This record gives sequence, C-alpha cells and structure tokens, in this order.
Amino acid sequence: MKKVLIVDDDADIIELEKLYFEKEGYEVVSCMQGDRAVATFNVTKPDIVILDLMLPGMDGNDVCREIRKISDVPIIMLTARTDTLDRVVGLELGADDYVPKPFEPKELLARVKAVLRRTDKVPAADASESAEASGDVNVVTFPGLTVDKVKYVVTADGKEVYMPPKELELLFFLASNPNRVFSREQLLGNVWGYDFFGESRTVDVHIKRIREKIETPGVERDWCIRTVWSRGYKFETK
Repeated sequence: MKKVLIVDDDADIIELEKLYFEKEGYEVVSCMQGDRAVATFNVTKPDIVILDLMLPGMDGNDVCREIRKISDVPIIMLTARTDTLDRVVGLELGADDYVPKPFEPKELLARVKAVLRRTDKVPAADASESAEASGDVNVVTFPGLTVDKVKYVVTADGKEVYMPPKELELLFFLASNPNRVFSREQLLGNVWGYDFFGESRTVDVHIKRIREKIETPGVERDWCIRTVWSRGYKFETK
C-alpha cells in the first residue's frame, strides 16, 4: 500500500484529499504546519508528498528544500499561487509536479498515480540481474562522467553526484543518444511519459540543475549538454 503525506494548513482540503486517496487504497498521513513537516516525513516515510506552499512555521519551498537534502521521494506542490515564477522555483527546488488551487481531486489523484509510475524503480539487485539477463545497456560513460541507471548513481570527476530520479533519467537519455537533438516535447515523452501533466518548462529547469551539478564553468570537456535554439537539447560529444 502506497503512503501519501499531505502537508496543508486547511483541514477541509486534507479531509477531501484523504477521502479520495483512501478510496483508491492509499494510506494517508497529514501535517498542518511547515515546521513539523520534515519531522513528520522522517517518521512516516511516505511514498509521495503533496505539499502546500503557504504554511505556518515554514513555507512549502523551504520544506521541499529540506526534504530534498535527505530524499528523492516525489513531491507535488499544491498551492493557490499560480505565477510562473512560483512554478519555476518549486521545480528548481526539486518538486516533481505542480497543481494550482482550486483543484479537481480526481485530477490530483491522476497526477499522483502518474508521478508514482514514473518514479517507481526496480531495487538495485533485481535491476542488475534483469539488465544482465536482457543484455540492456544501463550505464553510459564518457571522460569524467558515468551515469548508472541500474544503481541510480551519477559520478562526475570521480565524485558521486546526487540527482533525483528524473534528473538522472533525463541525463541518461540524452547521454545514451549523443549528438542527437531532442525537442522539449520529445524529452517529456521519453523521460516523463506521455501521461505527464506538466509543461515543457519542466525540461528547462531539470537541464539547468543537471548542468550545475556536472559542468564546471571554464573547464573544457569532451562533452556538454548543448542548447539548440528553437529546437531543444542534445548531449554533444567531440
């Protein structure tokens, strides 16, 4: 049974979400204060977090930032703030999706299911056996960079780099297809899946975060993630 943590200061919204999720077989835990959300997360160990932005004690962005320091559990922002900047900030902090209030509970449930489908992965030992049996290539290597999709580990310049699943999967997809240009829509379809509800801006935010983690300004490499204006992105190699 999947467990959902709802962090919201509105008791009516919590009850509404709880009604829908429990009907679909989810276990639901909740918290109404931002400054208690991380502790609740650590104790309850949820599979996904639905997080309001405007919370007492600590706002949702800070809660998201703190959770991302310790976990890559998917986070869906649920908020009355609808500005593009708010969406971008949330995505840059590591949120997986963004739902504006007022919302339709059935749509929120569909988004939760979609995010869980995208982030569920086979445990490392089982995945390794599966990869060996099928002969699939799950590791890409370039000078100073290794992306391992079996262990979900990225190594840059000999150091392990933390990446949430979607960042790693996006990097793996691009690096597995060097020098090929992909549009944002193609990347959304191949990495997030065609049931993804988000915007193409999601790709830009994830590319920005990946670059910050694996590229060093002023350091010349044999590879880079190149922006192809009006087209999309490619993993360029020399």
